[in-house]
Amino acid sequence: MNTPNKLTLLRVLLVPLFVLLFYWQFPAHYFLATLVFVGAAITDAVDGHLARKNGLVTDFGKFLDPLADKVLVVAALACFLQQQKVNIVVFLLIIAREFMVSALRLVVANKGTVVPASFAGKLKTAFTMIALITAMVYWSFRLDFNAFGLHLPEMVYTVSEIVLAVLFWIAAILTVWSGAEYLRAYWKDINPNQ
Repeated sequence: MNTPNKLTLLRVLLVPLFVLLFYWQFPAHYFLATLVFVGAAITDAVDGHLARKNGLVTDFGKFLDPLADKVLVVAALACFLQQQKVNIVVFLLIIAREFMVSALRLVVANKGTVVPASFAGKLKTAFTMIALITAMVYWSFRLDFNAFGLHLPEMVYTVSEIVLAVLFWIAAILTVWSGAEYLRAYWKDINPNQ
């Protein structure tokens, strides 16, 4: 197994550790969960770069890399949803788009077409990661640091939660946009009238 694939596999293995740290109630658990999530997100950038740069793109990597990305994002969103820290509409939009694009890739792959990541898709992924990491850093300050007696003014928390809601809604809007772009580009492959 080459290095990019090992990094992708590591990302998958970090997901249960992230979930464990997210829920296991001990001092600074959100902070540690944030570090694990950021580490996993970094492997996403590094494995793809190494695979392309060194000619190490494999079918295993093509299969596992997008799956690892989706599992990581869905796990984080599901954790936040369960704790009512993200709007359910945002969650459903992002999840529905992931299922739709995955199904679309399968259909067009059977016709010999590869669906590359679009600009809108990359922007959506980047913004979703920014929203998730920002949310984890915020909750780390709000809960972990409060547990150590480090309190910020309530206004800071109020403004921060508004900013977080806006970030997640922007991610949801970009999600819808990128999903629509994929559908428009590959509609001929799934057109029900053909």
